[in-house]
Amino acid sequence: MIIGKVCGTIYSTINHPFYNSRKLLVVNKIALPGTEPSGYLIAIDTVGAGVGETVLVVDEGNSARQVVDDDKAPVRSVIVGIIDEIMSQQG
Repeated sequence: MIIGKVCGTIYSTINHPFYNSRKLLVVNKIALPGTEPSGYLIAIDTVGAGVGETVLVVDEGNSARQVVDDDKAPVRSVIVGIIDEIMSQQG
């Protein structure tokens, strides 16, 4: 799973029928302390996330297809949660 911050929405006029009425969001990956940021991804929103929110993303095809309940879906990344807070464990 990946933690990221939603930075935009994708709009398209022509797409695969699977994507009809599904919201696609651009998610910047958040790097853990001491690591380099590793880019962004485009994910299907299944939880009602919006720009500026921190989210949890599944980025693996089979798991993503299970989330959308379609074993033939052309999908890799799915937003599965909105993160309210990240707490660091010291010690």
